[in-house]
Amino acid sequence: MSRGNLVHGDFSGLASSYASHRPGYSPHAIRLILGAIDRPAAELDAADVGAGTGIWSRQVQEAGFRRVTAVEPNDEMRQAGRETSTGLPIEWKAGSAERTGLADASTDLLTMASSFHWADFDTALAEFRRVLRPEGWFAALWNTRYLDRSPLLLEFEAELKRLVPDMKRVSSGNSAFTDGLVARFMDAEGWADPVYAECFHVERMSRERYIGAWRSVNDVQVQAGPERFAAFIDFVEKHLADHPFLDCQYRTRIWLIQRL
Repeated sequence: MSRGNLVHGDFSGLASSYASHRPGYSPHAIRLILGAIDRPAAELDAADVGAGTGIWSRQVQEAGFRRVTAVEPNDEMRQAGRETSTGLPIEWKAGSAERTGLADASTDLLTMASSFHWADFDTALAEFRRVLRPEGWFAALWNTRYLDRSPLLLEFEAELKRLVPDMKRVSSGNSAFTDGLVARFMDAEGWADPVYAECFHVERMSRERYIGAWRSVNDVQVQAGPERFAAFIDFVEKHLADHPFLDCQYRTRIWLIQRL
């Protein structure tokens, strides 16, 4: 599906906004994942698939993993990731969830951060089983805006719904995809029962960064189209005229399954 110059699921042209404005994940997220694995990070190899510009890849690397590989199919996003990870021991590769390009049994933890919804579920899980070592772990996580405590941010959501009443979020951590994820993991052969966790953090964002984060969201722009998306951004800009900073609360949602 395409509206204007933007194609559904294609982040070409959004890489700069994505790298500059998207918030990081809760610092508790990687600790929760390591708690489930129950081994020191220094003994583990990790691969972040659908790594985008490396926001989560860098958080994994900072946790002290022995080796971190970032796999990203989009050339512009991967290049932005390389640039924003300069000097860090992260290896970048071209690849996708369905064809990672990673060797058999080569990693202990494989993650997809705000990207698993773009993958073919069954093909991706088969690929992850190939890549993971026995008893290795797959973690799917999303960084979801937690709006209940902010009347202003709820007002923005209401305006977006008014402008695009048929909006169906795909990339959000609150979507039809994530609603059915536990059941799909429980039905997947070759995996243990899933573990679910969530954690919260507050991200202080400048007005420019907050608006830039919206400009990095593919599914909203595609479904709204250029005119309605421009109207939404204009609404946000006017309402933030007296707000140089916003304290935005985020909820990181994590689904973990272990390879049998």
